[in-house]
Amino acid sequence: MTYLRFILGSLLLIASYIQPVQAADIVKLDRIVAVVDNGVITERELTDRIRTLSAQIEKQGGKLPPQDVLQKQILERLINDSLLLQYAAQTGLRVDDGQLDKTIERIANQNQLTVQEFRKTLEDDGLSFRKFREDIRSEIIIARLREREVENRINVTEAEVDNFLTTQSSRKETDEYDLSHILVRVPDDSSTQALQQLKAKIDLAMSKLNSGVSFGEVSATYSDAPNALEGGDLGWKPSSQLPELFLNAVQSLQAGQTTAVLRSPNGFHILRVNARRGGTSPLVVQQTHVRHILIKLSEVVSETEGRRRALLLKERLDNGVDFAEVAKVNSEDSTAVSGGDLGWVNPGDTVPPFEQAMNALAIKQISEPVRSPFGWHIIQVLERRQQDMTREAGRIKARQEIRSRKAEEAYQEWVRELRDRAYVEMRLEDKF
Repeated sequence: MTYLRFILGSLLLIASYIQPVQAADIVKLDRIVAVVDNGVITERELTDRIRTLSAQIEKQGGKLPPQDVLQKQILERLINDSLLLQYAAQTGLRVDDGQLDKTIERIANQNQLTVQEFRKTLEDDGLSFRKFREDIRSEIIIARLREREVENRINVTEAEVDNFLTTQSSRKETDEYDLSHILVRVPDDSSTQALQQLKAKIDLAMSKLNSGVSFGEVSATYSDAPNALEGGDLGWKPSSQLPELFLNAVQSLQAGQTTAVLRSPNGFHILRVNARRGGTSPLVVQQTHVRHILIKLSEVVSETEGRRRALLLKERLDNGVDFAEVAKVNSEDSTAVSGGDLGWVNPGDTVPPFEQAMNALAIKQISEPVRSPFGWHIIQVLERRQQDMTREAGRIKARQEIRSRKAEEAYQEWVRELRDRAYVEMRLEDKF
């Protein structure tokens, strides 16, 4: 998932307009509902987010859970966001105003508006453009943090692809399911009594579904999944991307049907099949012929020194020095002997920062220095083409699906570990 797609999806989470503070509001604004390491979450922040999400759910025809449940769910989101943003700041991850302006411009263009028109539209709807900018900045930071800490470290081996294809060989590879999900999370250290309480919670959720309560309403009230308030929607998932537990439960169901309660190491689950489909369309992908120069980092070459060297090489290239010759002499990669030529690459063949920078380049354009887990790159796109990869589709799809699954699992685990190490004090029930 690129950070741009993540940002565009965040348009559904535009924060509410903050009214000017009145003297009578000061006590309420100062009330702290949670302490999160070195930060706090105020009642006003919680109220604003509740108002925004409530409006979205009602606009989509959904039913809101009880107020206390809604408060706790949204407070959990705010706590996780606060932890992620604090960690990003501590580790030097920031988004400057220039980067933010470019992102706002892309969002406006997606809505077929200029930035000025987009700003006026927001303000006409009673939304603060300043607050919207800062929310988008936070979304970019969290997306880049996920890439840096998790996605950039995911490696898919040929052995994993071989094993995946062997395991999936008996399945209908083209089967896809549109699913919704309810999760009651079970912590690793849960006592027998706590486990019984959590089982009772998922059983109550199932009884509500059986009595005719909508899946979205039950999800919003009982689920611990990050998207519980959005009805637990998982979107379309190919059969090969589903865990064995889930696939075995849904493959015999028709649209509109719901599984029994499922138990996994993470907790209790209920899945609903919203729709299912299959197909045999050919796989056509955009391939990119690309070359690069790599400056590796080491105990001798620091982050700053590596970037400095890359900038000097970029300056030489801008002045007309041949890319291949510079790569042969300076690139610390096995492709140096061929002038840095990586050949034709498919989507997913390179790490996300490299692929994002590559995809943003015009033909023959040379990138600014790009940081990846391997070091600093200078990238040039030579050609692009549409290629029928139907014969190779199995391995390409397998690699993408393995990476996606591993990244999601690793990210959720990383966030849980971050939360476990943090100091979090809940003050939602405090009264004045």
